[in-house]
Amino acid sequence: MRMYLLALNPTDSVTEGFLPAAARLGLDVTLLTDQPEAHRRTGFRAEVLECDVRDFRAVITRIATHHPAAAVFTNSDHLQTQAALAAEYFGLPGKDWRATLRAKNKAEMRRHLAASGADSVRSVELAPGQDPSALTAAGLPYPCVVKPREGVASEDVMPAGGPGELVARAEEIQARRPEAALVAEEFLAGELYTLETLGDGRLRHVLGGFHTTLSAPPSFIEERHDFVAAHPEPVVAQVLAQLDALGVGFGACHTEFVVHEGRARLIEVNYRVIGDQCDLLLARVLGIELFEHVLRTHLGEPLPADLGTRQDGAGRVEYALADRAGTLTAAPAATDRETDGVRLAYRPLRAVGAEHPLYRTNRDYLGVLRATGTDHAALEQAAKGFFAAERWEISS
Repeated sequence: MRMYLLALNPTDSVTEGFLPAAARLGLDVTLLTDQPEAHRRTGFRAEVLECDVRDFRAVITRIATHHPAAAVFTNSDHLQTQAALAAEYFGLPGKDWRATLRAKNKAEMRRHLAASGADSVRSVELAPGQDPSALTAAGLPYPCVVKPREGVASEDVMPAGGPGELVARAEEIQARRPEAALVAEEFLAGELYTLETLGDGRLRHVLGGFHTTLSAPPSFIEERHDFVAAHPEPVVAQVLAQLDALGVGFGACHTEFVVHEGRARLIEVNYRVIGDQCDLLLARVLGIELFEHVLRTHLGEPLPADLGTRQDGAGRVEYALADRAGTLTAAPAATDRETDGVRLAYRPLRAVGAEHPLYRTNRDYLGVLRATGTDHAALEQAAKGFFAAERWEISS
């Protein structure tokens, strides 16, 4: 059986998660990408074909003129609708393209949730090139947040305390992204969490989630994720009701939400498995073949009623962050170690000698630590000990 995997740049989810899982399932993989050389350099054995994967018509043509497909899959935020349309065209299992579009387009997500009665967040959309002063006529409360309508990884997500600041922030984003539509919306107060789900269109499993620690304002950088085995049932029910309203229920989904005074409100829906190595940690903490389960749903196989998840796992993903622009001159190498029952896995994300600006987004990550075990106190101590002992140096 052949699976077509759509991808942009190589990610850990693909190279360490889905491609090995596909090999274990005995699948022939054809990777469609607009960056073929970058994927070939990963060294993983898979057929790599160049394709304008952002265009669903090009994807359909590439598949139709190659080998017959048993599945069309992607874990990219940017390619979910293209993959869904291609799967539907070939009569294969997949996500509803309407749901993938609602999840990716933050303005449409807000409109759809409001129209369904699931939730109402005051927001306004700004077309590419439109005068940002139009945002101030929408009557948004302050503070508010302005961001790219289809953005990811907290890039260009900016708070605004008043009309003048809102216009200025929107102009800054437009200068960097003249082709991007923007959305401004009310600031949603509360602690930030995630809910991780896996469904086959009939059955949906809740895999727990994470409590996210953000950087200090004005940035929204995700500094740490602590695994939460089970959120309060009323909170989970509220989040699932909103996902149902969006039509989300097939395959993996990573949903970010805030909780304030018992009310859960969506920040964004990433209709794929969680990234930034949290997926690798999630699979280990739960003790399941997460990536195989995701791929099996796209092959049309039903999920088991019981995934056999562990109930005693603890986990944390924490990032080393650049605090200034410059050249990385010292940083720890990749390492795996175990201490006091806690397994630590550190992976560098930026090479020593690389020079970068300060992005004030997730692109400032220098490296990532995954800590797993069963004792929360031991895990906390081990993670703190790692960051205290290691050093990252940046020269101007």
